[in-house]
Amino acid sequence: MTDRAIIDWPAWTDSPPGRYVLEWEQTQLDRVVSDVFGYHALQLGLPQLDALRENRMPCRGLVLDAASGASAPYSFPRADAHAGNGAGNPTHGATHGPARGAFAPLPSPTGRSAVWCDLLDLPFEAQSVDLIVMPHTLEFTSDPHRLLREAERVLMPEGQLIILGFNSLSLWGARQSVGKMTGRPFVPAAVDLIAFTRLKDWIKLLGFDLERGRFGCYRPPLDSDQWLSRYGFMEAAGDRWWPIFGATYMIKAIKRVRGMRLVGPLKVKKPVLAAGLAPAATPNTRNHTQ
Repeated sequence: MTDRAIIDWPAWTDSPPGRYVLEWEQTQLDRVVSDVFGYHALQLGLPQLDALRENRMPCRGLVLDAASGASAPYSFPRADAHAGNGAGNPTHGATHGPARGAFAPLPSPTGRSAVWCDLLDLPFEAQSVDLIVMPHTLEFTSDPHRLLREAERVLMPEGQLIILGFNSLSLWGARQSVGKMTGRPFVPAAVDLIAFTRLKDWIKLLGFDLERGRFGCYRPPLDSDQWLSRYGFMEAAGDRWWPIFGATYMIKAIKRVRGMRLVGPLKVKKPVLAAGLAPAATPNTRNHTQ
């Protein structure tokens, strides 16, 4: 993450456009994560969104750094700096956050755990996580490609990665570009918005297969509920006629490991003889004729 705190998020998510975006993203995540199975699932950043609430994995963690934790809607207890790795905990080594990256119970109805660390140096063993959700996380990191490499490292083979972000090729992206030049950005982001096509190239280079991509939020970038409701008809129209110009996107990708082979006992099948045929006699056969 950059030094710029994500304090913009709480105020923005309470605004009409923020509620509009989070409602769409929460609906999409609830639908997608419900059928992803495994043991460990992580959400990186944006505590205002409960990305894993419909997921049924036994170990679900919310990974925060100092910036994203400061913008949390509720306080999280720090894990004991000297706590060891418990059973089923994929963390390892010391973290760069306020505490070691051990799972600590949260006082929230979601029953998730908080992990404090540097998001560019995740304190998890390689190939130990089944699902990672990154809601707008890439837009606040100083090195998006490095964060993607970290996600690829900790994901198990066939593990799933879900990314949400603002679409630069949209009306919202155009207003964001103009707003950054005038010092009044429309959406919170520490870096430039990442184009959907560019992100697809990144995840393909890292060995992911894109399974699903979806755009949403086709209403213009307006600041009031009244004006946003007037353009409600654009949701169905945009989804049908200009789907790639939605304000937000969601990508679901699967980590592939090429050249994998199943390891197990080798079973040799005996050749099946054609009907009516018998094996040829050999000199060692007892009924060999003299």
